[in-house]
Amino acid sequence: MSETGSEIYASSSSMVEDSVKYLFSPFRIKKNIKLKNRIVLPALASFLIEDDGSITGKTVNHYRLRAAGGPAMVITEACAVSPEGIVSNHQARIYDDRFIKGLSKIARAIKSEGAVPAIQLQHAGRQTSIKVIKQKPYAPSPLRCPTIMGDVEPLTIDGIRLLIRKFSDAAVRAREAGFELIEIHGAHGYLINQFLSGFSNIREDEYGGNTDGRTRFAREVVLGIRERLGAEFPLSFKISAQEFVPGGLTVEESIRILKILANAGIDIVQVSAGNDATPEWICQPGFMKKGCLVDSAERIRKALEIPVMTVGRINDPLVANEIIKTGKADLVCIGRGLMADPKMPQKAMQGRFDDIRTCIACNTCMESIFRKGRVECLVNPTLGREKEMEILPAKAPKKVMVIGGGPGGLNVAWVAARRGHDVHLFERQPQLGGQLKIGGVVNFKKEILNFIRFQKRQVERFKVKCHLNIEVTQDTIKQVNPDVVVLATGSIPLVPPVEGIEKEIVVPIDVILNGVNPLPKKTAIIGGGSAGCEIALYLSEYGSQVTIVEILPEIGGSLETMTKKILLKKFKENNVQVKTESKLLKVEDNGIVVIDKNKKETFIETQRVVIAIGYRPDNRLYDQIKSYESGYEIHQIGDCLEPRSAKEAIYEGVVLGRSI
Repeated sequence: MSETGSEIYASSSSMVEDSVKYLFSPFRIKKNIKLKNRIVLPALASFLIEDDGSITGKTVNHYRLRAAGGPAMVITEACAVSPEGIVSNHQARIYDDRFIKGLSKIARAIKSEGAVPAIQLQHAGRQTSIKVIKQKPYAPSPLRCPTIMGDVEPLTIDGIRLLIRKFSDAAVRAREAGFELIEIHGAHGYLINQFLSGFSNIREDEYGGNTDGRTRFAREVVLGIRERLGAEFPLSFKISAQEFVPGGLTVEESIRILKILANAGIDIVQVSAGNDATPEWICQPGFMKKGCLVDSAERIRKALEIPVMTVGRINDPLVANEIIKTGKADLVCIGRGLMADPKMPQKAMQGRFDDIRTCIACNTCMESIFRKGRVECLVNPTLGREKEMEILPAKAPKKVMVIGGGPGGLNVAWVAARRGHDVHLFERQPQLGGQLKIGGVVNFKKEILNFIRFQKRQVERFKVKCHLNIEVTQDTIKQVNPDVVVLATGSIPLVPPVEGIEKEIVVPIDVILNGVNPLPKKTAIIGGGSAGCEIALYLSEYGSQVTIVEILPEIGGSLETMTKKILLKKFKENNVQVKTESKLLKVEDNGIVVIDKNKKETFIETQRVVIAIGYRPDNRLYDQIKSYESGYEIHQIGDCLEPRSAKEAIYEGVVLGRSI
């Protein structure tokens, strides 16, 4: 049997869980790159880079941990090939020799853990800001970025040739730094993608016009790198095979483009999607099905004679295995999945699927980069701060009583137990999960249930003693007699003090989200925050006529950007009505009265009213304990301290669990 391409399989299949044996078969890219399995960590921004572009120990450790978890290849995040090509001051860079030393540390770290070190070269083009680069961004044409909307500077022929040279210079530096494969970023609305697409390229010279003209810049970048590095150095090209905009790339045109680039010298292609106008296809939220871009990859694989990597909501090793088994792609890129759990490959190979901390496609990672300039993860609070969040054995084991089995309580319980403490977890409900359990009922958030499953597994694994269906009182605490009490009792829904609020048509959120398909009724949702919007979509999908009443000028202010974009689109499709700058005045037997900012009152006929205006801390037990000298070490985390997001509660749980 040949030991190239997709013909080779794991030599020791008895050591691999049978359900993922195809995923863990080896693969070869050209003759000099042998991959131990089919899993690739694609270039995914960490922004764990200093303002001057330098690499720190935190950056290196981030990549070391990803490589140690078992992927075959790790592609370092996009490195800018020119100073005006960065998107952030925290982006990696490769436009000067001074960056080689830091990047080489990443390459060595990846290789030392048994993965192939690769790197991605990129230029932002128009998809950056004058605030970042201190000049107008370059672009193929005088068309603004749809999201940033800043003025641009169309590239001259001389400017194009200079950038082609900068890509090849960067490639030489990448090889010198120790990377064994280079990927050219031709996707996601960045400069090369801007040239490729009729959506962003309206040039009338040799770098525009038809497919051949628009591909010329990319082809010359490939040829320039190939000339400098030789015929044997592996090159990958990342393409947005579909852009989902008028005039944008389609799979058919992308195939034509990739055939040109294959002739120019690329060895493998990564098939992605989306651009600066359709970011929801770049980093797909939970609305998208798993493997949502696999069909595109399969069509391209059938049309080309080079291997294909697929990406897009592949967070499950069983799904990934099926992709390889059925020949839809040669390699699978798992990005957010390896941010959520770097050890996913190891755990999957051993059949430990319940121990995998699965990415839930909440896009916290992307949102945190845009809003905070650093990567964070809802389900993995240690992401980007692994060293300072290391879990070490407790110096003096204690008896710890955790009251509340929501996300914060679960996290503090198993982390403390892992460190050697004797942990007792009390929950008033018959099952664990808290608000996450309720939130997981909404269709596009069902993968939250995977995180609850993971939490339960850790509680079981580290022998936390669970006590369900128990309403904890002061007497309960005295009976347990702990050294430490952790209150994670959550919050209580706010109820507006309006006339008629006690009427039968007013229904609590947990009654709606009880796991039973709701009856279609005319429904008013009071509150257009994230909870109100999610419930509105949920009910509208089951046939209810829904009206949202929100006191602010717009709804969904706290929703993640890409989730909000799709949700608002679905509201239009489902005819969800929205009344902003309005508040509930009165509840009647057959509807509600609202008042707007102009003091105009309106009656809305409805059969059901759901209050989703927020929560207040449930700190009753804390107040009782503090009212007498208990002698216990007492902590509060999560909503019982102050209503906050699940991400914050989970983070607080780890911080407290490792400090007790």
